[in-house]
Amino acid sequence: MSKLPSKQLVVCVNNKGYPASLEKRKIYVEVRDPLAGKQGLARIIDESGEDYLYPKTFFRSIALPQSIKKAVLAAA
Repeated sequence: MSKLPSKQLVVCVNNKGYPASLEKRKIYVEVRDPLAGKQGLARIIDESGEDYLYPKTFFRSIALPQSIKKAVLAAA
């Protein structure tokens, strides 16, 4: 059984109702939360630096080369 990553990178495509917390077209870190996912939510580390739940439809997963992903996560 493969272990799912605890964090992944996503890009914000909608910030309706959350303009101070989310910027469209910005890359965010999503923290794996299976319960939130079942409810259509994503746990995102937002502009405050804390993780909050937002509609999963506001984000799209992105694939980056491993070296770039590591650098982005280290800078987060």
